[in-house]
Amino acid sequence: MKVEHFQAKAAPAPGGSYSHGVVANNFLYTCGMGPVDPVTGKIVDGGIAEQTRQTLKNLQAILVERGAVFADVVKVTAHLQDVNRDFAAYDVVYREFFTAPFPVRTTVGSDLINILVEIDLVVAL
Repeated sequence: MKVEHFQAKAAPAPGGSYSHGVVANNFLYTCGMGPVDPVTGKIVDGGIAEQTRQTLKNLQAILVERGAVFADVVKVTAHLQDVNRDFAAYDVVYREFFTAPFPVRTTVGSDLINILVEIDLVVAL
């Protein structure tokens, strides 16, 4: 099996030891992405809506690097700092990027460091 690791030029630089994406068996697996502005390297200002929007834009940059779009996504895993408070607003922004039929999704509360949301994707290529 061929496995290809890559970095997306338009996505924020990794904040640790990881690739933006790995392609294996005709699937793209993305890293967990957060709300970092790829130009400034800073976490975007605002609440869950602004942070979710930036996170999904960053993931879109990874998709574009491999010729994929959000309609190709089969699985979404989302971590919210406060799932009870933020789920509704997060879901509104999520629907700006995903339309029916929606991919499967898991959304959980997590202890995130200085961010409100982190999302990773599994994509059929």
